[in-house]
Amino acid sequence: MRNFSELSEREILALAIGAEEEDGRIYADIAEGLHADFPASAKVFFEMAAEESDHRRRLIDLYQEKFGDHIPLIRRQDVKGFLHRKTVWQLPKPSIRDVRKLAESMESETANFYRLAASRTSDVTIRKLLGDLAEAEQNHEHIADKLTEANVPEPVRQTEDKSAERNFVLRYVQPGLAGLMDGSVSTLAPVFAAAFATHKPHEAFIVGIAASLGAGISMAFAEALSDDGSLTGRGSPILRGAITGGMTTVGGLGHTLPFLIPNFWTAMAVAFGVVVVELGVISWIRARYMEAPPLQAALQVALGGAIVFGVGVALGTS
Repeated sequence: MRNFSELSEREILALAIGAEEEDGRIYADIAEGLHADFPASAKVFFEMAAEESDHRRRLIDLYQEKFGDHIPLIRRQDVKGFLHRKTVWQLPKPSIRDVRKLAESMESETANFYRLAASRTSDVTIRKLLGDLAEAEQNHEHIADKLTEANVPEPVRQTEDKSAERNFVLRYVQPGLAGLMDGSVSTLAPVFAAAFATHKPHEAFIVGIAASLGAGISMAFAEALSDDGSLTGRGSPILRGAITGGMTTVGGLGHTLPFLIPNFWTAMAVAFGVVVVELGVISWIRARYMEAPPLQAALQVALGGAIVFGVGVALGTS
């Protein structure tokens, strides 16, 4: 791997050619991924890919004029200090906002590269092209805005953003919320029953760990097997199962960990405080993403938690 400062003019052009090809393919990959759900935004990125292809053609023409037909394979990862990007297929399915921000970041980084490259070449023709490309990349943000205005008017953008948020809720929030509710509420009874029955924090801790892990595994399988996502659009069943199982375990562990405190009543007080926080978080998520009225969401969650907590206390003191 070499430093950027060590590259010759020939190598800088070769690097720029490879970078433009990579950026064009990234835009095309984004467009292909958006095409089914967001056709208007996909068109924007197809046109951005065409812009990068034109830049690559101009670089190749100049390279052939200056150095001949053979273009050495020099990639971003071969040069120290050069910007690196994961290919789109390695990333989780991005939202509309994510890909728009990605495009702005790519153009800004590439413009900086061209300005630095232009400052390091003495050939007037090469310097001019690199400077022109730096300006073009800097202006791409405005081109993207114009393409967006033409292809993604505000009503369409609002529809796409709503669709993206709906997909986020279906694929991440709902399974996570179901797990958090199950873990936070269903494990209250066994944990506090064990605590009041034995007055030994360690015993309650063991019961809580077992209940949390057992519930997490059970909920993970239940969610993964309930729906393959092909018709509902809820995404990968494995991912949903992992989210649900993980959040179930987290919900149970929250009020279990305080029982590591040796003093019984101190552990009870901390655990009760954690329960209040857990129920508050659940209420907020339901109000924020599930469009439940805040007061109604809080009362429903508090009522459910209080009932289960009461059952645990009753069983533990009987």
